[in-house]
Amino acid sequence: MAILGFTSSELEAGKASLPGLGKMLKIQTEEKTGFLKKILYVGIPITAITLTELLIFGGRLREASIAYTLLLLLFSYSIAVITKPEIRKIYQAFLLLTIFRLVNFSMPVFLEKNLYSFVFIYAPLAIPITLATTHQKVRYERKRDTLKRIWIYLPLSVLAGLAFGQVEYTLIGTREFIPDLSATNLLILIIIMVFIVGLIEELIFRSILQTSLEEFLGPTGGIFFSSLLFGIMHSAYGMPYEMAYTFLVGGFLGYLFYRTRSLPLVVMIHGSINVFLFGIIPHTGPLLGLI
Repeated sequence: MAILGFTSSELEAGKASLPGLGKMLKIQTEEKTGFLKKILYVGIPITAITLTELLIFGGRLREASIAYTLLLLLFSYSIAVITKPEIRKIYQAFLLLTIFRLVNFSMPVFLEKNLYSFVFIYAPLAIPITLATTHQKVRYERKRDTLKRIWIYLPLSVLAGLAFGQVEYTLIGTREFIPDLSATNLLILIIIMVFIVGLIEELIFRSILQTSLEEFLGPTGGIFFSSLLFGIMHSAYGMPYEMAYTFLVGGFLGYLFYRTRSLPLVVMIHGSINVFLFGIIPHTGPLLGLI
């Protein structure tokens, strides 16, 4: 009869095998305990953010803003007292999510939501994001490698942006953020959606959050949970299938970032999706007016 990989004959061979059995049991127990601790460290904050986003989904913005304020304080305190660097990195990323949401809540007080409101929402995040990326020392694709592959990245970004943007437009039917498709309006839209919105969101979700989760949970866990939060934080649309869809898009972007470590690639794809979604497709119609 076998016991945890040992046969009865091996056990009878001598007492020398007993310390090995005890050591193996100890290692298995430590592995299980370590895994449970990881789940708690990551699962509790993600659950808290998810529940708060569900408040937004249900239109309870006042309660959500209070909850995010409390989370802001809790994450700040956790970063100050936790000694393990890999956990502090993850909580820095969670802290950025709370700051992003609170800034997002404050904007309607000052101006109506339009194209330029994205500048006021995303630009203030540049400072904490810069501090986080500097502290976490995120590894990126080398600049010369990016330049060599840019002729692949650019057409891939446009094609992916068109495909994902078309599907998302079918799901949520967004309104246009520019009055027409003139060169000037299109250029402004591209600058804001690629170099502000796309860049900031990819720095938060892929560069900082995914990378820190990868170090703690491995590549699969890092991609999955960062994509999950990416989808959940689209709750403001009030559509569960939009959250599910952006979770899938986030997984695609996360996998590309994991394989290439190219921030420009995922930023260009993300920005291209928004350019098609909020500018080109609403003016041309589905499939760019071809049907």
